This record gives sequence, C-alpha cells and structure tokens, in this order.
Amino acid sequence: MEPAKTDRRVRKTKARLLECLMALMKEKDIKDISVKELSDLADINRGTFYLHYRDVYDMLNKVEDELFAEFNEILNRDFTIVPEDTIYTILEDIFTFLYDNVQTAQALMGPHGDLTFINRMKDVVKQRILQIWRANQQPSEAFDYYYSFLVSGCIGLVEAWLNKETPETPKQIAILAGDLIKQGFINPVF
Repeated sequence: MEPAKTDRRVRKTKARLLECLMALMKEKDIKDISVKELSDLADINRGTFYLHYRDVYDMLNKVEDELFAEFNEILNRDFTIVPEDTIYTILEDIFTFLYDNVQTAQALMGPHGDLTFINRMKDVVKQRILQIWRANQQPSEAFDYYYSFLVSGCIGLVEAWLNKETPETPKQIAILAGDLIKQGFINPVF
C-alpha cells in the first residue's frame, strides 16, 4: 500500500509555521514562544495549529525528528572503510543538507536554539565516528578527546559558516572541514 500524500494546503501550512517558528527562535527561547504568537505571525487560526501539533514543543520535536531522519540517511552509509576522498563526499552531503535547511539550522544552533538538538546531533556523529574508529583501529582512551575536539570544532565551523552573509558553497566548506580534520591547521585552504 502506498503512503498517503500530504495535502498541499497542509504542507504549505506546516512550511509557514516552520518558517515563523524559526524566525521567532532567532529572537527568543522556545519557552517564550506561545501558540498564539506563532499562529498570529503565520497568519493562521490557532485551531489550525492544533490540528497538526499539541504545542510549540511538540512542533519543535517533530521538526527535529524530520531533520534527524534526513541527517541519518546521510550518515547511515557504510563508513567502516573510508577511502581517501570519501570524507569530502560525506562532508559535502552534510553541508549541502545544512545549506538546504539553513534557516532551521541557524535557529536551532543559534543563541536561542535547542541545546537538546545540538547534543542529539553530537551523539549521532559520535556513534558514526566510533564506528569508523573501531573498523580501522582499536578505540583508545584518546577517543573521547579526539571526538570532543573534532565535533566541537565542526559545530563551531558550521555556526560560523551558516551565519556568514555570503557563505561558501557546501563543497568549499566541506573541503575546508575535511582538510582540517585530516591535517589540522598546517595549510589552510583560504
């Protein structure tokens, strides 16, 4: 049986709600956003909001779940054998995903963003890096330090990139990130 397609009006309403929620999250914490404020900004009736979500937290959770489903598709490849150039392809896919979802990523990773989202992202990435590490060598006590350094640097890079007025292309930033991961700060790309 083929899954039912979502009505175009529902998709448009949810897209408008998402756009407005992300705009509000750039200005204030999720706890300070009401359904009324979000509905008014989206120019919809509160009843319409409640057809899709219980509250703003439910909406945020569903948005994050959808993002993680897409993000996991990128990361669920077989990373046990990582050829020399594969890291750049993977990073380009990740940066393209973030670029395609730039407003949402900026809001979730910004000053009023969701720390749970960032921690969840870190955990997913940690599991994939650990998978690669185990396939290519035995994890050592240094793994936690390596991972912490790598993921904190990558998140900082993503935040700086997403907040630039004219960010580099996903391919350019993937090359920079890949080079930093592989060789550190020896020969910066630009």
